[in-house]
Amino acid sequence: MRAAREAGVVVSYDLNFRPSLWEGIGGAKRAVEVNRRLADLVDVMFGNQEDFIAALGYDVAGTDSSFSALDPEVYATMLRAAIDDSPNVKLITTSLRTVHSATINDWGRICLAAGRVVTRTMRGGLEILDRIGGGDSFASGIIYGLLSRLPIERALDYGIAHGALAMTTPGDTSMATLADVEQLAARRSALAAR
Repeated sequence: MRAAREAGVVVSYDLNFRPSLWEGIGGAKRAVEVNRRLADLVDVMFGNQEDFIAALGYDVAGTDSSFSALDPEVYATMLRAAIDDSPNVKLITTSLRTVHSATINDWGRICLAAGRVVTRTMRGGLEILDRIGGGDSFASGIIYGLLSRLPIERALDYGIAHGALAMTTPGDTSMATLADVEQLAARRSALAAR
């Protein structure tokens, strides 16, 4: 990360906290220490609400343990705190997910960039086939949007659409094309064009 920053490369980091990986080396306390140090080297940070709690030690006040009641302003406050603590971070984003069941979720994202909070909740009642890979697909979608110099709202739309496509197909690797993502990001049907 230091070498990338020295070379002028934008550094993205997915918090992606996994308790089993930290168990033998100090647990959540050590994860917070390491991730807080790494956050100083990050330009773009991804994570879900649980990642911000476990990997960085932030509190998401006003939510229950299942994160079923989502108030975007609560998440915006958490994102502001994270950027205040890590001033090199230029964009930080977390998911807004309400889990109705294992197969039905509402899904969107909230992002803080250039001091501005942007919330996009595009996918209500998303029929989940396989949640694995949704966050990574979101990240690749937003990175594509940022590299294409799209406005942040549009980049978030690409990320949300790509994540939604990944979660509604089997496996953790998206097979969606750019055309599929663009179609869904434009709020057109997710049906395959033939």
